[in-house]
Amino acid sequence: MPSAEARVDTDRSSRYLVQLCKHASAMRRGRHGARVHAGASTAGHDVPVQAEWTDTRGRLTFAEWGECTLTADADALRLRIDARDEAGLHNIRDVITKDVGRVGRRDKLSLIWLPTAGSRST
Repeated sequence: MPSAEARVDTDRSSRYLVQLCKHASAMRRGRHGARVHAGASTAGHDVPVQAEWTDTRGRLTFAEWGECTLTADADALRLRIDARDEAGLHNIRDVITKDVGRVGRRDKLSLIWLPTAGSRST
C-alpha cells in the first residue's frame, strides 16, 4: 500500500485542519476531483469523499483512492496518505496539495510529500 507524509509548519494547524475537512465535507454531496480542482490530474474522474474531524485529528476518505489522515500539533499540521495504489496516492496528493495552497494562501503554506518507510511509493 503506497503512502506518503507531509508536514506544514504553522501555529494555526487546528484551524487549517478544520477548514480542509469542512471543504471535503461540503464535497460529500457532490464529488471531489477535477471539477473542483481545475487542471487536476483527475480530469474527467471525480471521486466521492467523506470527512470526519475534531480540532486535532481528521480523516478524509476518498472512495476509490484511499485516505488522508490529518493531525494538528502546536507547531504543525501533519498529513498522511494511505492509498490503494500509486494512482490513488498521486490523486489524493494532488487534491490535498491544491487545497492546502488555497486555504493557506494568506500564510503562504506549502508542503512537500515524502514516501513513508516501507511504502511502495516512488
